[in-house]
Amino acid sequence: MQIKCKINGELCSFESEPQKRMLDVLREHGMHSVKEGCGEGECGACTVYLNGKLVNACLLLAPQMHEAEIVTLEGLKEETQTLRQNFVEAGAIQCGFCTSGFILRAHEYIRHDGSGEINHIKASLDGNLCRCTGYQKIAEAIKKSVS
Repeated sequence: MQIKCKINGELCSFESEPQKRMLDVLREHGMHSVKEGCGEGECGACTVYLNGKLVNACLLLAPQMHEAEIVTLEGLKEETQTLRQNFVEAGAIQCGFCTSGFILRAHEYIRHDGSGEINHIKASLDGNLCRCTGYQKIAEAIKKSVS
């Protein structure tokens, strides 16, 4: 089927099988920040914006991209520069696999809450899993980004 959408502000048109996942389509189009962790919508490694809302790309199919606007971490490099730097400085990046999902989740938190209260920050991370950091360093990086 023919899919027309915007990916990171760029108009795209391509053929896709209807059963193909958005995750796979995005990776085929060079969006390597979108990763498959669990394939079940539990880990957040495949987090992207779809029409302004955070979603798990592993749970959506290519037809759901049609006439949609998708934004990945690649499309938010400038907006997340300070946040990404704070993740590095706080030691919130270890293996890095989950990082792009956490950066997008943190970006959303800062845009909509941004109070910097540690309990709010930790609650905003619900839906993203990390096996390396223990979350404290991630929360500290986000707190520093809010200040």
